[in-house]
Amino acid sequence: MKAVSLKQTGETPELEMVDLPVPSPRVDQALVRVSACGFCHHDRSVMAGLLRRGVAGNVVLGHEISGLVEAIGSGVTSLRAGDRVVSILTESCGNCDRCAAGHEHRCRNGLGIGHGRDGGFAEYVALSEHSLVRVPEGVDPIGAALLACPMGVALQAVQETALVQPGEAVVITGASGGLGAHAVQAAAALGARVLAVSSSPEKENALRRLGADEVLINNGSEETGLGFDELVMAMTGDEGADAVIDTVGSALYPSTLRCLAQYGRLVLLGEVMGRRVSLNPAEVIFRDARIFGASGVSRAMVEQAGRMVAEGKLRPVIDLELPLEQVSDAYRLVSERKPVGRIVLLPNAAGRA
Repeated sequence: MKAVSLKQTGETPELEMVDLPVPSPRVDQALVRVSACGFCHHDRSVMAGLLRRGVAGNVVLGHEISGLVEAIGSGVTSLRAGDRVVSILTESCGNCDRCAAGHEHRCRNGLGIGHGRDGGFAEYVALSEHSLVRVPEGVDPIGAALLACPMGVALQAVQETALVQPGEAVVITGASGGLGAHAVQAAAALGARVLAVSSSPEKENALRRLGADEVLINNGSEETGLGFDELVMAMTGDEGADAVIDTVGSALYPSTLRCLAQYGRLVLLGEVMGRRVSLNPAEVIFRDARIFGASGVSRAMVEQAGRMVAEGKLRPVIDLELPLEQVSDAYRLVSERKPVGRIVLLPNAAGRA
């Protein structure tokens, strides 16, 4: 089978199309023919050498995988050949306490798909049955690649971590990116007033179509004190935002904290620059603020995202579909922050299996 192997990291990473054996499913695994695999900012960070911890050598990247089960290992009970599936982000064991509690994405024995073990930038992948979720009827197989990341990740952050309620003011940073575009939809679906922050004025109409009530164009610099927090305060009558879903991280701090209302919740969902920030505890204390980290997605949340797509409450936002051979183009476009939503790679010619 053909696959993309990461040979050397850097701002211009060395990627190689290689021929690998089709993996044989182990006792607890299913062999999946990959229909589509999203290109996440995580993939970009690994390629650029910004994210190194736990990355396997010559790893096949890609964790946003949808496809068709072609074969199952002995002992697999939840899947059969012909099932349409999507992966969560971790190959989980299904046996530890975290898996039993529905936190498969934090499996004690798990490996990150496309990180600690080979992923979906390939024609086939073998994954644990505990890491695969059936795709509902009526959901497009290409769009299904986004059900776990970014859709499920964003939904979990908005619904389970931030506990967004109808009528609340919710700020989404990096709103036109993969996580941001789906967090906008998730917050709008929950009845929130969505304030979408973007540095790209040309993407305003697209964000409004996704459910943003207001679009804040952030042309300022946190270093010079010209952040977007004053805009949020003005738009909320100086009350501030009930929740901030931050997909960008240090580059937008401290505006993300300063725009919080009393008892506001700040959910850190992404970190683009990898920088340190200085925190004044008084700003947290006197806001009675709550700050959360969030990552990954459970099987249950992927299932909910699938139902919401089937019901028309959410939709996968795909900017561009590319053959596997054009993975370098995906890297360049994501680096230039061109896409609205995701770029999706199609490893097999018949991608819409």
